[in-house]
Amino acid sequence: MNRLVWGLVAAAIASQITYPLVSGTGRDVVTVAVVGFLAAAVLAHAVVTRGVAWASVLFATTAGIGILAEIVGTATGFPFGSYFYATGRLGPDILGVPAVVPLAWTAGFYPIWCAVGYVLDRSGLTEGRRRRHRVVATAVGMVGWDLYLDTQMVTDGQWTWTSDMAGLPGIPSIPVSNYLGWLGTALIMAAVIDVVGDRIAVRRTADSRMSDTAPLVLFVWTWLGSALAHSVFLAGDELRFSAIYGFCAMGIVGIPFLVALRREVGRAATATP
Repeated sequence: MNRLVWGLVAAAIASQITYPLVSGTGRDVVTVAVVGFLAAAVLAHAVVTRGVAWASVLFATTAGIGILAEIVGTATGFPFGSYFYATGRLGPDILGVPAVVPLAWTAGFYPIWCAVGYVLDRSGLTEGRRRRHRVVATAVGMVGWDLYLDTQMVTDGQWTWTSDMAGLPGIPSIPVSNYLGWLGTALIMAAVIDVVGDRIAVRRTADSRMSDTAPLVLFVWTWLGSALAHSVFLAGDELRFSAIYGFCAMGIVGIPFLVALRREVGRAATATP
């Protein structure tokens, strides 16, 4: 199972590397492949390390709330603002929302959840404070991820915003309401997974042979790789700004993670005879 997880991680990263090299329908195919491989990788890892029940809660919560929010969002403009998806580019749709979109919510959420958990598990905070911090920090990390995702997909024409609300400096095409909507939606997801996941944690079938390294690699790759891609490899004026915004926002999770990782490596090296 370890090989399967790492194979899916490698396929996802390879697809992302391919993205700047293709265009047109080829890029649409690669976009779907990226989401598919990422979602498969995180779900496979969740099953192995946290059990089928926990992974099912992860998928039902993130994909379920995600597709509901997207359907309501495209129909009413709430909670993200007014927007619509391009027709026929990302495969079949569900009430106007590409069916691959809810998988993206799952794919983006889990690596951030694991990175936040890595930091908080080594923080010395009480259990109650760790849980509250985890919900909030995960939601903030999701907003950071969307600062990359939304700008990249809008630049590629996958969806278009029609809201009159102002955007961030340098990214006028995406209203600020989008990020507020992401924050609220991700807070609900994180709270549900925290509560329900905690209740089934005693019944999970964890595999001690596999750590959270795979999703943590995906987190760092997304955080730093997206900043590099937006600033160097992808064309679009707004992408230069999303590289900065995304790096800083995801860095709220990423920098503490790297600090905690460095300390962990240092302790391990000191303990080695």
